[in-house]
Amino acid sequence: MFKKHPKLKILLIVLLVPGLFSLAVFANPDPKVVAVENYIEALNNEDIEFIKALYADNATAEDPVGSGVREGHAAVVALYADGAFNSDLTAELTGPIRIAGNSAAFSFNLYISGMKMEVIDVFEFNEDNKVTSLKAYWSLANLSPNL
Repeated sequence: MFKKHPKLKILLIVLLVPGLFSLAVFANPDPKVVAVENYIEALNNEDIEFIKALYADNATAEDPVGSGVREGHAAVVALYADGAFNSDLTAELTGPIRIAGNSAAFSFNLYISGMKMEVIDVFEFNEDNKVTSLKAYWSLANLSPNL
């Protein structure tokens, strides 16, 4: 029974051993969560090499949603190299990273030139845990002075 359903075996162990759930979660972090945490760190460090490694060759980016889609690895990387990394920015997660299927959704603040931008990004991942799609949700209504 357990060979066909390895997740069921883990679930049964977690249910039978109090306190094991939090240990199991921290012992085996989801690679999508790790990617998002490292993404925020890469934004703070202007780490273009991490950005290049994060995205798949066929990646797309829509930042913000409704502004047009950038298609292909080079176009997506240019979003950072020619845009975000030309500003003195700081990024911080503002809530938990939510994983569903091959997607990760996360809210964060960007602090740029005395302004705060509240953003929600959604990454879609492929089987190699490379980002195939970025959708960034923000508008001028999400900008405010950083007091």
